[in-house]
Amino acid sequence: MSVARTPSVSLRGVQIYAGLIPSEAQEALVAALRECARQAPFFTPVTASGKAMSVRMTSAGRLGWVTDRRGYRYEPRHPSGVAWPKIPDQVLTLWRDLVNAERDPDCCLINYYGEGSKMGMHQDRDEGDFNWPVLSVSLGDDALFRVGNLERGGKTESIWLNSGDVLVMGGAARLVHHGVDRLRFGSSTLLEKGGRINLTCRVVA
Repeated sequence: MSVARTPSVSLRGVQIYAGLIPSEAQEALVAALRECARQAPFFTPVTASGKAMSVRMTSAGRLGWVTDRRGYRYEPRHPSGVAWPKIPDQVLTLWRDLVNAERDPDCCLINYYGEGSKMGMHQDRDEGDFNWPVLSVSLGDDALFRVGNLERGGKTESIWLNSGDVLVMGGAARLVHHGVDRLRFGSSTLLEKGGRINLTCRVVA
């Protein structure tokens, strides 16, 4: 998998590497993620207020991100009690090439977006050290990604993310609000039943 060192687009400091992962590598990565989901099945997360999110999720790595009525946090085990699977090698290669070759992420959050799924504007701030960038991978259907500001509200900018795109949120962009407004459901044939997989890699501690 060749890795470009120069991002295609910088959106409010978020570095976007368009089409970084070629088609065959996307298929291999999806197969690796299916194995992750076999070991630690997807579940429907619930916010602290009790509202079910529209995405389904699981994780890989030393820690996994979860949310329920106890709030947002990282846990060493899947809600079922099983250990999280290892982060796929393909994902670690991207991290080492684009973020850091000496310190691997603690968590690779795996979100599945089905038809009608979206993600409200939020910050990634459950980690202990914001000096480490966040790496995100898009697989499957196109997603309208929106980027805002450090403070909630104000003007935003949006861009369509396609299958194989990778983005890095670091530096001043590490804590910008961001979200996914909608999918072009069925725009990709990568996933048999349509939809989008988003991977988010983070150093937690």
